[in-house]
Amino acid sequence: MTTNNQVLNEQIQYYRARAPEYDEWFFRQGRYFYGEEHKQKWFSEVAIVEKALMDSKPRGKILEFACGTGVWTEKIAPFADKMTAIDTSPEAIALCKKKLQASTIVYSQHNIFDWVPKQQYDFIFFGFWLSHIPFESFDAFWELVRSSIKPEGRLFFVDSLFAVDSSAKDNRPVDKSGIVERKLNNGDRYQIVKIFHKPDELKDRLSTLGWSGYVRKSGRFFIYGSLSIA
Repeated sequence: MTTNNQVLNEQIQYYRARAPEYDEWFFRQGRYFYGEEHKQKWFSEVAIVEKALMDSKPRGKILEFACGTGVWTEKIAPFADKMTAIDTSPEAIALCKKKLQASTIVYSQHNIFDWVPKQQYDFIFFGFWLSHIPFESFDAFWELVRSSIKPEGRLFFVDSLFAVDSSAKDNRPVDKSGIVERKLNNGDRYQIVKIFHKPDELKDRLSTLGWSGYVRKSGRFFIYGSLSIA
């Protein structure tokens, strides 16, 4: 399947428009609230991912792709000597800056597909970004990661498993086509890339690209991995 530029442009516009309400998704608020039991399960799995992230020992020069509003930037920044946080959305970056006034963070507004690293990093992180990379851009993105990381460096990622109760209640049901429709609080609709990777298949594919480490499920909601160059 080839993803046309219209969908990728819509994806950018969606996340720009969604920036003020993005945190509602992560914190299970508003249209994303499915009850207290669901919320407790969600955050019990967030805790699993956070522990794995800390066990991967973020340190030194850190790069974060798709920092968004800073949900994960807040968790990583204290371990950075210097951190570069990249996002396509100036609106999301502005919100991230409000949360984090740290002088160690350099924010960069770039389309990640066009970004070229000027240095290599000790640690790379991306949260809920991998699923938005089209099938045909997968290998090129991981080549970008390889060129951005030091030989002894480590990366960590977290993303979505296929779960119908992860998205908003009034979104159309998710499927595995690779393209989904998403709606904002005001009712505006967008098409975006959303690919739900399976841990074993993803680990095998990354192994063929020269990465070693693990890719796991937290339970129902998240896939995460800790990897280095083999």
